[in-house]
Amino acid sequence: MPRTTGNYRSSTVAGETVRAFVPTALPPAAPALRVEGPVDTACARAMAAIGRLEVAASLVPSTEWFLYGFVRKEAVLTSQIEGTEATLRDVLEFEATARSTHEDDAAEVCNYVEALTYARRELAKPKGLPLSSRLLCEAHRRLMKGASTRRGGDKKPGVIRTSQNWVGGTRPGNARFVPPPADAVPGLLSDLDRWIHTRIHGRDPLPPLVKAGLAHVQFETIHPFLDGNGRIGRLLITLLLEHWGVMRSPILYLSHSFKRHQREYYDRLSAVRTDGDWEGWTQFYLACVEESAQDGVAVAQRIFALTGKDRGRLMSHAAATVAAIHLLDLLPSNPIVTVPNATKLLGTTAPTARKAVEVLERIGVLRETSGRQRDRVYAYQAYLQALTADEGRG
Repeated sequence: MPRTTGNYRSSTVAGETVRAFVPTALPPAAPALRVEGPVDTACARAMAAIGRLEVAASLVPSTEWFLYGFVRKEAVLTSQIEGTEATLRDVLEFEATARSTHEDDAAEVCNYVEALTYARRELAKPKGLPLSSRLLCEAHRRLMKGASTRRGGDKKPGVIRTSQNWVGGTRPGNARFVPPPADAVPGLLSDLDRWIHTRIHGRDPLPPLVKAGLAHVQFETIHPFLDGNGRIGRLLITLLLEHWGVMRSPILYLSHSFKRHQREYYDRLSAVRTDGDWEGWTQFYLACVEESAQDGVAVAQRIFALTGKDRGRLMSHAAATVAAIHLLDLLPSNPIVTVPNATKLLGTTAPTARKAVEVLERIGVLRETSGRQRDRVYAYQAYLQALTADEGRG
């Protein structure tokens, strides 16, 4: 017999009366989540894959290289799930030049990076905000900055909704899912906060990796904001895994697997609400963690090989300069550059920076991509390809 995961309440939105789903508080009960067997096996495999990813990341000369690319890759992918079109290259170009093919979408992706950075800093402070709905509201404020202008309508950044929303469909009556009525949201978020921090006899009965996946579903079901719920819900997984020590830094771009298996991702979320299938969701989620970690290992290996090879090419070239060597070391965190921002990065004069860029272009590390004679833009093309080579899979 399927477990009951909530109940329905009548709610009125846009002149229609709909059945809004109100989830029961976590953890799953009657029966409890079956961790033994397939879930336990999947969790062990996912944890082993995360361990291999952290080892691979340690091989790269600078953790910041890895973190820079992976955080932005996650930002792009989690935003693409919600319909944005900006690519990683669009975002990196926007950061370097304030221009991009998809400027509005790129700005929204950059907002995600800002939201993640803010939340991590707060959690690292001795007196910062705890991992809570209040922290997520502040992250949401940063995520949705400017969204009203871009998308139309007031998205109320950082504010818990006071009206009914719905997911999918063209109107409330044919929606794929109708979240809880607005008056139920504050209490549901308080229950989620409490459960996240609950320990029994000083320990948690659920593995942290599993618990993060359950928290994601509950947040998605509550859908506390007018927009941006999916991105904040996936951000919650990232924050929990780092906060609970599953990973030392947010180097797992889990949204890649969620996007690759997007139909199943939505179906598994729905099956929790309709059938109480927490086990099915958890096994799917853990398989996505394992797959994403394996993809990350492959990317780390490509980056390690590429940067070592390019450094060797530069060091053996007659035109190599100290500034060019320094700029090469900075490129993985700044893979799209202009002469003005190379000047800032190097802390040197424009002629010295220009010479460094020219040397790296001459040996094939940088490639001019704008086609302009002025305000030229250069890309570390091979690095971008190494970072995104797995995006054609699935």
